[in-house]
Amino acid sequence: MSFITRGFSGRSRDRDPRLPPGQTLVDDWPVLSAGATPRIDTEEWSFRIVDETGAKHEWNWDELLALGVEDLTLDIHCVTHWTKLDMPWRGVSLDKLFEDVESQHDYVMAHSYGGYTTNLALEDLLDGKAWIATEADGEPLSPEHGGPARLLVPHLYFWKSAKWIRGLVMQPRDDPGFWEQNGYHLHGDPWLEERYW
Repeated sequence: MSFITRGFSGRSRDRDPRLPPGQTLVDDWPVLSAGATPRIDTEEWSFRIVDETGAKHEWNWDELLALGVEDLTLDIHCVTHWTKLDMPWRGVSLDKLFEDVESQHDYVMAHSYGGYTTNLALEDLLDGKAWIATEADGEPLSPEHGGPARLLVPHLYFWKSAKWIRGLVMQPRDDPGFWEQNGYHLHGDPWLEERYW
């Protein structure tokens, strides 16, 4: 397994109150990936939520965008100690995707094209906390940054914002995903430095 980090250029300055402990501000957006970068055309992309009955709630690219795209300005925090502040994004709120999904389960497993998974509590995805992002910095998401769409959960470390997102599966327990099985924290709150188990 290899990591690719390009353009990391941390800088020291007066501590911004939006900077979680142990983080360094960056101006660029470092690329960190494990494995090959999937390349998915928007005509082939789809997203689904699978509930505990096995029912599939599914959207293609146009159907996703028709739900309503929001302009956002958010901070992102990587477990590798970098933070980028005031980053412009565009995306569709998970609240819209869950409007017609009934579930008694409190957790989901996010699944990506390429096989990546990460676990999340449902409460970390709803009430204006998470989006399916389609653009960043005024441009469509590049494949290296998870395009055409990635999960965006900015209040958690960025490994929870799964690149190349293709779906969420409801689950009754907080079972670990890829990085969590390899020692990363189940939750990942940067303010509590929940980096590792």
